[in-house]
Amino acid sequence: MIPNGWRVMAPLMNGDAMNRPMPAEGRRQLRPTDVKRLNRQWRRQTHGRLALLLDSVTQPFNVGSIIRSAAAFGVERIWLAGNTAPPEHPLARKTSLGTERLVTFEREHSAAAAAKAAAGAGFHVVAVELADGATALHEAALEPDVCLALGNEDHGCSPALLAAAAAVVYVPQVGRVGSLNVAAAAAVALAEARRREWAASRAAADPRAAGERA
Repeated sequence: MIPNGWRVMAPLMNGDAMNRPMPAEGRRQLRPTDVKRLNRQWRRQTHGRLALLLDSVTQPFNVGSIIRSAAAFGVERIWLAGNTAPPEHPLARKTSLGTERLVTFEREHSAAAAAKAAAGAGFHVVAVELADGATALHEAALEPDVCLALGNEDHGCSPALLAAAAAVVYVPQVGRVGSLNVAAAAAVALAEARRREWAASRAAADPRAAGERA
């Protein structure tokens, strides 16, 4: 069963070949020009601002992976706080694959200062953490302009960040593991933030579709 909301993605690409049934034998990977065209279609339907706050994410390969996901989902700014590895670290660049040029970075000495700066820039700061009182990501209210905050690989979000955040969310899991890798959690949260925006856009354009999902 496809979760509510994810199934809205393909219908948004009106007239695109991706939205037309195709025999299994005719399926193929998109060519680079097709991918660019597809991405442009999604950009036209994307208006909300996204940002990230990294609280002492110390492993460069995690920072690089997060940067690549950030660029893919149109994050405009990343606040680097505490001991977060620099984007220019060779191992970060190895996983970001040059996408760091597509994102603006701001460095703050503490997560609390970074959260204050993000809020001052008009973002609703939401920490992603398994914490008391946290709301499941898919049920949380994600503002149009949201800054998702993620913490250290071992210790998670600092108490100062949890106190400074306007809300705390977590990614539901059913496996017997304690948590997700921070880069994976960032990608999941970014995808959900965009999915929510695209679903709302479709509901506004087609109220009947909203009724079907209710």
